[in-house]
Amino acid sequence: MTILIQQYTNDENTKLELNNISKLLQNRIILFSQAGDDEICNLIVGQLLYLENEDSVTDIRLFINSPGGSVTAGLSVYDTIQNLSADVSTICFGLAASMGAVLLAAGVENKRFAFASSRIMIHQPLSKVEAPWSHLDIQIRNGAYFKDLLNKILSFHTKQELKQIETDTERDFFLSATEAKQYGIIDHIFTHNN
Repeated sequence: MTILIQQYTNDENTKLELNNISKLLQNRIILFSQAGDDEICNLIVGQLLYLENEDSVTDIRLFINSPGGSVTAGLSVYDTIQNLSADVSTICFGLAASMGAVLLAAGVENKRFAFASSRIMIHQPLSKVEAPWSHLDIQIRNGAYFKDLLNKILSFHTKQELKQIETDTERDFFLSATEAKQYGIIDHIFTHNN
């Protein structure tokens, strides 16, 4: 991630530096702009908690352009969003796929957006089983748990029937911004005119 440094002087004439991420945070904007591994999601959780501590009333805007990432890491962001007092508005720019799409849907209802050219993709969790043969059944049950949990989360936020979500997430299910709005993942589309 490129970090731009802005220098300024405060009241005591002390030279301070402010990177672009800090400047966005000052405006209550968080970027989720890569695959969500533990490190990235922990950073996002920290930013959410920081903004909540600073002001638990004013909305936080989470901009998403992500292919997804780790389910457990993404769920830490999801759970944090769901437990904040401040509303979290989610905005897709580019791609919100997999866990990125789940987080897009998890924004406060009527505050979920996508830009007109965005793509949204939902699917079942990917399998990355690296276990001894004797543990495969444990890994399969754990994978089924996360598949069921993510389907229930999507069903809750989109108001789609769980059976419909299960069918649609069997394979990669791509949606345009318009289709994502009809599906219930987002509420509004940013166009060049608005």
